[in-house]
Amino acid sequence: MRPLGKIVIVGGGTSGWLAAAMLSQHLKPERCQIELVESEELGTIGVGESTVPPFVGLIQRLGIDEAEFIQATDATYKLGIKFVAWHERSDSYFHPFGVIGKPIGNQDFYQCWLKARAHGDATPLGDFSPCNVMAEQGRFFHPAKARNTPIGGANYALHVDALLVTKFLRKYAEARGVRRTEGKVVEVAQRDDGYIESVKLANGESKAADFFIDCTGFRALLIGQTLGVESIDWAKYLPCDRAIACKTESKGPLLPYTRATAQPAGWSWRIPLQQRVGQGYVYSSQFASDAAAKATLLRTLDSGCIEEPRVIPYTTGHRRQFWKNNCLSLGLASGFVEPLEATSIHLIARGMDFFLRYFPDRDCDPALVREYNRRMTGDFEEVRDFIVLHYAATARDDTPFWQWCRQIPLPDTLRERIELFRANGALREGVDELFRASSWQSVFEGMGIQPSVWHPRVENLDYAQIADSLKTARAAIAGMVAHLPTHEEFLQSVQAG
Repeated sequence: MRPLGKIVIVGGGTSGWLAAAMLSQHLKPERCQIELVESEELGTIGVGESTVPPFVGLIQRLGIDEAEFIQATDATYKLGIKFVAWHERSDSYFHPFGVIGKPIGNQDFYQCWLKARAHGDATPLGDFSPCNVMAEQGRFFHPAKARNTPIGGANYALHVDALLVTKFLRKYAEARGVRRTEGKVVEVAQRDDGYIESVKLANGESKAADFFIDCTGFRALLIGQTLGVESIDWAKYLPCDRAIACKTESKGPLLPYTRATAQPAGWSWRIPLQQRVGQGYVYSSQFASDAAAKATLLRTLDSGCIEEPRVIPYTTGHRRQFWKNNCLSLGLASGFVEPLEATSIHLIARGMDFFLRYFPDRDCDPALVREYNRRMTGDFEEVRDFIVLHYAATARDDTPFWQWCRQIPLPDTLRERIELFRANGALREGVDELFRASSWQSVFEGMGIQPSVWHPRVENLDYAQIADSLKTARAAIAGMVAHLPTHEEFLQSVQAG
């Protein structure tokens, strides 16, 4: 074995400093030195970010106090995403985190709910989701402190300020021995076998290492420009290719969820933070100019901008290889799906989780590289399929954009999921997937995709038992949520310690 003695991370931002933080927790600086090279001249995108529940678990694994993190990053709690006007212009639905209902007898809750609906029970699926009910009432409580209660199966994520997260992670990593160097990489030197040997900075300084992590954003300086790894383009599946973002004043109640509202050529987001609100418009340049997108955004804001809106172009897809030779790509350098389901930070963390799982020595055994690339490809495709579902299942045809969405060619994997679900509500689930049954059920239901029948095994249950269980569960969740603190009250209690 020839252990790695030095790792150089090229690029900062969320991806660079999250990689540095995770490496610093697992590698002793006297055994493997970690150095991050970044240029303040290049800057970072830095908008309000929304996360998914595994991010909270990552914070805990890093030994970071959640209350301290929330205060330092202007964070708020997130119980899910409210989708407005996606299926039809007049409707909305909620994608909650955590469970929806509990098994009745030995039967799946969702299947029992399907049978009840066929018997005339019009209770919405969301009424059995603790997160949905809390979100509707603007309330929050830690599920971990309410185990064995009607809201014990809830889950949550965070809304954060991306720049403050980067600052926090940098402090964390540097305290654990990570060295930061200010500088812009202008040249990359390779060995005869194609491995990267060193990077040269604008000031003439050279940084050699055994392994390199590319966090240079869409430039993909190492993985793309140097190693020549091409990107797989997903433009035929995902219509949007630009975003315009701004910060606004905080106005009204502090809602514990993200709002995604369908617009004529895309969708707008609203991410509430403690001191301000992140708002923006994700759109297709094929159906809206930057000027038209800016006008749409400004028209839909619920408070005034505190900065000039910025246009952020992007491409969707991922590198054919995330890891090649002694170079790993993370963040935008590795690929980008789109921000609809807040998976960007999650995919960075997953990239590092798998890297630590298949951690190499200096030779970078090809078997480790192949398995890493296989797992990351699977993660990206899972996220892609889930997001495509939101567009392709629309019933809207009121603008050219939504007409285009109705014609999206479904990836085979998504088409098979839909066909399986329509059969009797069955779900295809892989190993360690991000989106579990409750997520797929919520979006299928919200987008008008419903099973033709329920699972035949449910017939073994007496319907009276199902009806009684549903009535009791709904009342229990509603009763408990009514007595929980508001989201703002809970945040105040966290700040007070």
